[in-house]
Amino acid sequence: MIFDLGVLEEEVKKLEEEVAKEGFWEDGGAAQQILKKRAQLLNTIEKWQALSREAEENQILVELVSEEGDLSMMSEVEAGLGSLEEKVNLLEIETLFKEPHDKSNAIVSIHPGAGGTESQDWAEMLLNMYLKWAEKRGHKTETMDLQAAEEAGLKSVTFSVVGQYAYGYLRTEAGVHRLVRISPFDYNKRRHTSFASVSVYPDIEEEIEIEIDETDLRIDTYRSSGAGGQHVNVTDSAVRITHLPSGIVVQCQNERSQHRNKATALKILKARLYELELRRQTEKLATFHKDKKEIAWGSQIRSYVLHPYRLAKDHRTGLEIGNVDAVLGGEIHPFMQAYLRQRAKIPVA
Repeated sequence: MIFDLGVLEEEVKKLEEEVAKEGFWEDGGAAQQILKKRAQLLNTIEKWQALSREAEENQILVELVSEEGDLSMMSEVEAGLGSLEEKVNLLEIETLFKEPHDKSNAIVSIHPGAGGTESQDWAEMLLNMYLKWAEKRGHKTETMDLQAAEEAGLKSVTFSVVGQYAYGYLRTEAGVHRLVRISPFDYNKRRHTSFASVSVYPDIEEEIEIEIDETDLRIDTYRSSGAGGQHVNVTDSAVRITHLPSGIVVQCQNERSQHRNKATALKILKARLYELELRRQTEKLATFHKDKKEIAWGSQIRSYVLHPYRLAKDHRTGLEIGNVDAVLGGEIHPFMQAYLRQRAKIPVA
């Protein structure tokens, strides 16, 4: 087992002591992070306790079969043990997710590389592979941008995957993928090698919080000069807000009430600051793939060979799977698990 239940329970105890301290809510952001971490740990503990109960039930069933010699129940025992093993493996993998955004939704981009129409078709095959993987896990997907190629396949695609640990799993797929096959576009039926790159980013839009410190604002009121009638023109109802740290200036004079104009101006300011923060986050995301390699021969993380033999091989872990059709049909979890275990220096089962 790659984690100790007692250690997790001790971590929860320490977090609960933090929650109980006086002044816990003085820093709302920090408090929310602690509560979020506690909830995640409790969720893991509950999952493990449920698996422990399931293991006990399977143990009772095994003893019953052994005592009564009823071989007809063996299939039920084997199915139960197989299901339990799969669930334990998944829980073990979840404990390997240590990066801040591993639990986030994911944004995936696929771009064809060397190979022309061949690679464009390969890029579409990869898209279908990931969509099927997401479907099998119950994740939702949404195509954000797709540029279709002229003859076949696509020039580029970006899509989102919404689900727990979507980024944690999919980030293991970032890199160059190579396909070797008899080309369906070659009249001479020659073997072709195609490349496509996969980039994966955490979807952190929902994590961006815009908090405005009142001391960072300069609020000026003035007499509106716009339409609105006599009442607007003779009162200082218009509001101009300057956000001193960023230099952003917003104003509103549409409402007759100074209070409403201020609320509207603050709403505009938050939207402007949110847009600014998104640009900063985009620059930050670029660091996730600063070592991105050329989309060509020698830089691939995985090869999918359909001819002269059939094999999918991950060049980082050495894991090989002969059923390439299943892999292209979304059965890529073994590759993901093997790479996560390798990164954590845990032997692959």
